[in-house]
Amino acid sequence: MLVYILALGSPTKAVAPVAWDEWGRDYGRYFGTMYGQTFLTFTPMFGHQYSHVWIDFRAILDAPMRAAGYDYFENSRRATYAQRAYAIANPMRWTAYGENIWGLTASDGAADVELEFAGEKRRFRTYSPRGVGLLYTMDDGTIAPTAAIASIAFAPEIVIPAIEEMHQRYGEHIYGKYGFYDAFNPSFNYDVPLRHGRTISGFGWVDTDYLGIDQGPILAMIENYRSGLIWRVMRTNAHIRSGLIQAGFTGGWLTPDTPPPVKLREVTVPADAPSTHKTSVVR
Repeated sequence: MLVYILALGSPTKAVAPVAWDEWGRDYGRYFGTMYGQTFLTFTPMFGHQYSHVWIDFRAILDAPMRAAGYDYFENSRRATYAQRAYAIANPMRWTAYGENIWGLTASDGAADVELEFAGEKRRFRTYSPRGVGLLYTMDDGTIAPTAAIASIAFAPEIVIPAIEEMHQRYGEHIYGKYGFYDAFNPSFNYDVPLRHGRTISGFGWVDTDYLGIDQGPILAMIENYRSGLIWRVMRTNAHIRSGLIQAGFTGGWLTPDTPPPVKLREVTVPADAPSTHKTSVVR
């Protein structure tokens, strides 16, 4: 969505508003009810997160969302709850899945192999678009912490407990200098050649990579949850505002007299700080 909105709002090479209509033309295939939630589905969780890192979709509606009766932010909240409900149901009986251990999205995996798990053959994968959706579900027991954590702004009441439990239970294996590793799989305890990561006796498989497309949304969405900083800044961007209007969004902060401009305030800097830092400002 962000790419289309930027294209619609370009001051020099803008695409026509019909582009947004084409983007949403097949929405009907993806609207449905899953695990107690009715929403516009997208299988990997990142599809419900990435554009929201930058754009505040609360209370602004395009034509499909006006017809649905709620905004894209609420849609992502429902997707978050559906992912958690899937983990609680755990239809494939993977190890550790539950109310605070969950999160499926595109991520690394251990290996492309078929192995026996819980008395049946299971297909494990390396990098794959894991998730739960109307058109397909892809789940091989691999949990990506970013799938849960980057949803903190949508549903902090279920995401914060997940962050705490993943860190408490598995932090020695899945958390390092730069935060959570890309993915882990407590169900993968096999002595086979690995494409990514390593296996740990008594735990399972863990990736050994930190990925920017994990850490970025985690940090940015934590800040949006804490202060709304990124959303407030981006609301003042004329090109994004124009792109949203061209896409047919109305309401909320797009109303002309809202929001107030994001003001800069001076930072109090210690007297002995380097002179290049003494003009710093924050939003």
